Amino acid sequence: MSDANNETRNTAIAAALILVIAGGALYFMPSIVLGIGAYSPALGFAAGGAIILAFFAVFWLRAKFKK
Repeated sequence: MSDANNETRNTAIAAALILVIAGGALYFMPSIVLGIGAYSPALGFAAGGAIILAFFAVFWLRAKFKK
């Protein structure tokens, strides 16, 4: 029973950390994209796409390595 509780707690902590980090990245994303976009609009677009894709990639990788 202790292992199940520990596993659930570790999963909850990991999810919370991922959401906090992703939330911070998404909060600052407009500033990042506008800053990079002032140099090159294509790079700004690519940076925005990379930030959004990174959010989903983290969950995909976690699920893949969790098996």
